[in-house]
Amino acid sequence: MIDKLYGKYFQKSRSFLYPALGIKRTSSTLPSGTYLSLDGKVGAEEMKLICSFPHDESEGFKAFEEQMLITNPLFIEKIRVKEYNLYLFDLEIYQADWFNFIVGKYSKLSAHLKRAIKTYYGEKSAEYKYIETYLYPDKYFETYAKLLDIDVNILIKGGELCNPCDIEKETLKIPVEDLESLNKI
Repeated sequence: MIDKLYGKYFQKSRSFLYPALGIKRTSSTLPSGTYLSLDGKVGAEEMKLICSFPHDESEGFKAFEEQMLITNPLFIEKIRVKEYNLYLFDLEIYQADWFNFIVGKYSKLSAHLKRAIKTYYGEKSAEYKYIETYLYPDKYFETYAKLLDIDVNILIKGGELCNPCDIEKETLKIPVEDLESLNKI
């Protein structure tokens, strides 16, 4: 049970969409960022999850890359940009979830994606305690109303307990000089 609100912006693509890839949060390798779009190249409407990882030639990362990224059924392509790599994944099979995510309707995500999110975080983790309130807000309207010191009906009317993603913050911006290497997308 939560006893305070999570107040700062968090990368929502990482919290709600990255788990669809089936990669465990306890993995030794986590993305440095996840994005809905790549400025000037891939739009959020294309339903591509973009994950950035630092360029790493270690055997451990190469094994992770092979097992979890490149052979992932949703994997499209890898793009090298200076000191990091971008891995693009096609989430079109999650089309309804993608659009619910974009408009901040996290409670409307599919049971399949909700299970993946729960598995990713682990039911007992501190992070999942918050995420669960966003996925199943009906159970938590009273709690949030007390924490916010407002009438519960205001929250019920809104229907969600987490603000929508900020497309600007979920867009990867590449320096102009590096864009040339991305012209092939």
